[in-house]
Amino acid sequence: MANTKSKESMIVDVQPLRTAEEIADFRESLQIAGKRSGQSDRNLLLFNIGINTGLRIGDIVKLRIEDVKGKTSVIIREGKTSKPRTVHLTAIMADIADYLTDKQAEVPNGAPTWLFPSRKGDNHITTTQAYRVLTKAADLIGRSDIGTHTLRKTFGYHYYQRTKDVATLMEIFNHSDQVTTKRYIGIRDQEIADSLKDFRL
Repeated sequence: MANTKSKESMIVDVQPLRTAEEIADFRESLQIAGKRSGQSDRNLLLFNIGINTGLRIGDIVKLRIEDVKGKTSVIIREGKTSKPRTVHLTAIMADIADYLTDKQAEVPNGAPTWLFPSRKGDNHITTTQAYRVLTKAADLIGRSDIGTHTLRKTFGYHYYQRTKDVATLMEIFNHSDQVTTKRYIGIRDQEIADSLKDFRL
C-alpha cells in the first residue's frame, strides 16, 4: 500500500513546463545530454511528441514508423485505459519527417519498425529509459521536478491556458472529472491560491 502511495506522490510532484522559455531550455538540455550517446534527435522527438499530443510515455515508446510517417493523425489504443484515441500529428509532422530523414529509416520488406528503437535487441526503448533521458536533461538545468508525466502535464497545462476548455482536456486525458484534470496539470492549486490572494476577514 505504501508503494502505491509513494508512486502517486511522485506523479503529483512532477511539474509541467509552464513557459515557452522553460520548454526551450529543456529542449536545449535534451540536445546537450543526448550528444554523448548520439541520441539527441531521438530524445528531442520523444519530448516533442509528448508535449504536443498529451500521450502517456508508455504509448509514445510503442509508436512504429508506419504509425506516424506522413500521417496527420493516428488512432491508438491507450495502454492504461484500452480506449481508442485519435492523436493529431499535424503540428509535429515536420519534426517526424526530419527525424526519419536524418536516420534514413526505412521499413524493411514492409516489416514494422519502432520509431524509438532500443539499441539492445529488437524492441523499443522502455519507459525507464525515457525517464532517464528526461531526468538527465533536467539535471543539467537544475530541475528535480521533471519526469515522464511532465510531457503530458505540459501539454495539458498549455492546452488549458490557450483554450480554457477543461471539458475537452478531461476527455483527451480520459479523466473522470474536471477537478482531477485541473489538479493533474497544476491549475487547481493555482486557482485556489488566486482566489485566496485578497481574502481577508
